[in-house]
Amino acid sequence: MYLKEIKSIFKKELQSLYPKEEIDSFFFLLIEHYLGLQRFILVVQPELVITKEEEQPLFEALSRLKNQEPVQYIIGETFFKELRFKVNQHTLIPRPETEELVNWILNDLSDTPKKTRLLDIGTGSGCIAISLAHYLPQANVSAVDISKKALHIAQENATHNGVEINFFQQDILTAKQADYSYDIIVSNPPYVRELEKAEMHKNVLQYEPESALFVSDKNPLLFYEAIVEFATKNLAEGGSLYFEINQYLPEVTKQLLLTKGFTQVELRKDILGNFRMLKAMR
Repeated sequence: MYLKEIKSIFKKELQSLYPKEEIDSFFFLLIEHYLGLQRFILVVQPELVITKEEEQPLFEALSRLKNQEPVQYIIGETFFKELRFKVNQHTLIPRPETEELVNWILNDLSDTPKKTRLLDIGTGSGCIAISLAHYLPQANVSAVDISKKALHIAQENATHNGVEINFFQQDILTAKQADYSYDIIVSNPPYVRELEKAEMHKNVLQYEPESALFVSDKNPLLFYEAIVEFATKNLAEGGSLYFEINQYLPEVTKQLLLTKGFTQVELRKDILGNFRMLKAMR
């Protein structure tokens, strides 16, 4: 079959679910992943024919896309800070706003010569910890998660990206004193309230791990409270705490930090103009 015919089938089958630009993006990702073809291939070879064997994974992926499964889970990987990360149903798919959080930390540490100790709480795929370790090779980076399966993926990602991370299984809700203090603690904890599910797409609700996303409407700051309490014991004097936050709860999250004695609490907007990040000093 002509590759251009398969592209037309993708458009026809998916047009009721996704914008044209997103369908094109899916198609190009898939032909690169399964066939090793670049996105401009149809420009230079418009009559390119692929075999039945080569067609099969594309049509299998199409079927999964029609069920609104994220393309990152279909191909099993994604990019974050220009690094390749394996992802599956045990890990969240890294978001652009999380890259912005990492950029904030990297900018703050750009002139820091010492060997900084960093801790990523709720590491998931390891995208935050691994990116920090990659771009701050002198740093000592640790990461914790409650999920053994997520930690297994994170370790694979660390190995693939050539960085050393100290991974630990830990429930932050019961964590106490650490073995040593950290200069930086960062976390993108669960923060989406149950009431916000109505705003979310099926591909998130049905496929991404609920435990990494949702919190009770009655206690939406559950994980922030636990991490702040942990930070009061394990963040070095003058150290910094960074959070990704719920865009609907910036002020109450900020107040939590102030109440616990943190200073220089700063909220920052993401590229879309929503308050999605917070930094505080101990």
